Amino acid sequence: MNNTYLNIRNKTDFNPNTNWLQIKTIDMHTGGEPLRVIIDGFPELRGNSVLEYRRYCLENYDHLRTALMFEPRGHADMYGCILTPPNNDEGDFGIIFLHNEGYSTMCGHAIIAISTLAVEMKWIEVKEGDNTLKIDAPCGRITSFAHVKDGKVTGVRFHCVPSFVVSLDNKVQVDSLGVVTYDLAYGGAFYAYVDMAKNNFDFNLKPESYRSLIAKGMDIKHAVMKNDKEIIHPFEEDLSFLYGTIFIDNKKQESGVDSRNVCIFAEGEVDRCPTGSGVSGRMAIHKARNEMTYNETMSIESITGSVFKGSIISEEDFGTFKAVIPQVEGTAHITGKHTFVIDPKDPMKDGFILR
Repeated sequence: MNNTYLNIRNKTDFNPNTNWLQIKTIDMHTGGEPLRVIIDGFPELRGNSVLEYRRYCLENYDHLRTALMFEPRGHADMYGCILTPPNNDEGDFGIIFLHNEGYSTMCGHAIIAISTLAVEMKWIEVKEGDNTLKIDAPCGRITSFAHVKDGKVTGVRFHCVPSFVVSLDNKVQVDSLGVVTYDLAYGGAFYAYVDMAKNNFDFNLKPESYRSLIAKGMDIKHAVMKNDKEIIHPFEEDLSFLYGTIFIDNKKQESGVDSRNVCIFAEGEVDRCPTGSGVSGRMAIHKARNEMTYNETMSIESITGSVFKGSIISEEDFGTFKAVIPQVEGTAHITGKHTFVIDPKDPMKDGFILR
């Protein structure tokens, strides 16, 4: 056996230069949608709330978001999070969501994943049955329940922030599609919900239409952003923006589930899972249309066939809106752990995107 191959087998540790930044992550997925959990090495964020931590990150360390989300360490559809202190002592921790465009206000798949990781890492005192976590997201406090059986997480459900309908059956002119009918609703983020049955599209919600979904979803998003003046959160200006387009098919699917969601969000990202905040907004829409009520559950699948279950827990007034508290259920899995290094002399250290 030659010396080179012996060296390959025996010398497996890489020691970066001392001036290289090292950031450790645990990578996960929820229904196929990635989550890169930053657990060590990210510079300390300053502030007194999750919204302040998020703003500080944007103003001072946005190059690290792109370094970890963009190529060559990530890809155009990568998603991540940073954990922070909670907004007050009643919370367990805070969370900032990262993606290719910036920082989202809510992310259900990340809540399911980080709740799973909290059990796997023993960040909480784990017990059989439901383990409750109070997580401060930019949109508000999320309560999640990680269910443990024989020491392992079997699933997570969470109660989202008050979710509400802004308007139903709006119409907008989209250059590439003509007139599009959509609902505007909030489930921790604002979405334009586009029912396939109300629009005459030449694409479907399957992987074969992936590129059409991106192009048309972004066309609809930009048209709604330009024309709809109702994208205003009742309490937080930082939350008052349209996050994405969600195409929905309310027919019973071939798999037996009740419906299908495909969400195009941020800068043309395609959600691999059914979109937890999107399902939350859908619960508000179905309640407003008298299509769902308490003690009913809807199963919604994604473009990959992964499934979330949505239901309605309660109703409450939220500003001028009658809101629902939705419950969303799903499962997450760990895929790996990384120590990413950033060489200050690397001309592509801050990342790039090709789609």
